[in-house]
Amino acid sequence: MAGSKSVVLAALIANGAITILKFVGFLLTGSAAMLSETYHSISDTGNQVFLLIGIRFSKRSADQQHPFGYGKSQFFYSFLVSVLLFGIAGWESAKHGWNQITGGGHGGGGHAGETVEFLFFSYTPPTWLDPVWVNYSVLIGAFVFETWALYKARAEMQRQMAANDWGSYKEAFRKTSDVTTLTALTEDTIALLGIVIALVGITLEQVTDNAIFDQISALLIGIMLMIFAVALAWENKRLLLGESLTADAETDLRSIISDHPGVESIVDFRTVYFGPRAVLLTADVQFKDGLTTDEIDERITAIEDELQATDSDIRKIYIEPEI
Repeated sequence: MAGSKSVVLAALIANGAITILKFVGFLLTGSAAMLSETYHSISDTGNQVFLLIGIRFSKRSADQQHPFGYGKSQFFYSFLVSVLLFGIAGWESAKHGWNQITGGGHGGGGHAGETVEFLFFSYTPPTWLDPVWVNYSVLIGAFVFETWALYKARAEMQRQMAANDWGSYKEAFRKTSDVTTLTALTEDTIALLGIVIALVGITLEQVTDNAIFDQISALLIGIMLMIFAVALAWENKRLLLGESLTADAETDLRSIISDHPGVESIVDFRTVYFGPRAVLLTADVQFKDGLTTDEIDERITAIEDELQATDSDIRKIYIEPEI
């Protein structure tokens, strides 16, 4: 949990600074891509706030209404991030880029002194400013901040991969229950891609003197954000609905029970996540004839100890002996 929180705090600091840089860059240049990147960074900053709220709520102790604790709050707030923040930011970015393309607006890569329209006000940047170098400076600064945030998120994910013996990021994405680190890692990666797209669009506009490249880059950034929103929402949905451990993990755990001395068979076996790295395991077990009640209790205790030693994510175990 501490690792996840440090990742989110690093991303919050980076994205807060980047949002200010990009918005100032947009006001000084009127670049469509820069406005899309501003929307992107606003969503990223709000993302970290929601994730911190989720982490805080998940630390609450179990009570009568929530007997297994509040761990799933991280899944809920991560889901809100994907729907409310990335979806809205993606839509606004794509809509702005599309309106610029169809309305014939200027991009801002090399048009000093042109009026910038934003929400309810208009602004004309100083004519002495070179918009191209403003955009370059802002985006390069943003790239540095995002690289630092990505480094922190990647280090935490690699630690989890090593601890769980996951061989690839694809496997980690599919198996992890730490949606906080997963969201931060993916968001930082997408942010770097968005910066690269914005840089390419602004550079092509400058070289060709055609604003369409800046406008297309704004549209692409928006589409990319919306695709990510859908992917992240899907990942959180599976955990909100109560996903079990993977089939291979369950097979290993079932083997521990079935191979234990005195066990005849497993009648029923279930696992479910009730929080990040927190699993509930239940099993109905048929023990061999002739065992006393005390002997069955001893075997159940031994099985529980072995299960938790095998997988530290297992926090609750209920084994019911079948008569």
